[in-house]
Amino acid sequence: MSEPRPDSSESGMPPHCGRTVLQVLLKLAYPALILCAWHWDAPRLVGCMLLAILWLQRWAGGGPVSMPLRQLSALDWSVVMLLSCASAAIVVTDSELLLRFYPSLVNVGLLIAFGATLARGPSMIEKFARLGSPDLPAGAVRYTRRVTQVWCGFFVLNGAFSAYTALYWSRASWSLYNGVIAYGLIGALLAGEYVWRRLVVLPRAARLGPEVA
Repeated sequence: MSEPRPDSSESGMPPHCGRTVLQVLLKLAYPALILCAWHWDAPRLVGCMLLAILWLQRWAGGGPVSMPLRQLSALDWSVVMLLSCASAAIVVTDSELLLRFYPSLVNVGLLIAFGATLARGPSMIEKFARLGSPDLPAGAVRYTRRVTQVWCGFFVLNGAFSAYTALYWSRASWSLYNGVIAYGLIGALLAGEYVWRRLVVLPRAARLGPEVA
């Protein structure tokens, strides 16, 4: 009789490690695909790959518009279907212009996902924060709401500028902005918020008490 196979904890692999790796790869796949799109000159092929990435993200979960299917609300489904229809339209028409507008639609989807949480609560950033700290003080809740508002503003500006690049920039420049520069801006915003939180928000909360942020 063969020996039983060791489970993930016995083998040293953390649970859900494989799905986490897949989530990271899928997040990197989208900007990499946009960056390569200008060179391939094949909108239909890119549209097929965008559709595949979109639904693989839904299956793998791990983000505000990439949650598992079983967790999607009606609003989440509307965002998923918006991007699915956009991808399908690119496949059917083989239109480079539609492909160029896809990053703008991604920003619209993110804006809807983040903005809806401001209206109905809890805010998107509060949801993320509670994953590590379930008992957030009132001051931290207010801070996460402000950060969510900042992200909404970013998606508005980035989506508008992305649309501008779709209309007026060359294919290579459009690809560079939407596949590299936009993600650099996201990284800068993440880093800036982290530094502000560590150097300003947390020390101020420590001085004034847990209810202040």
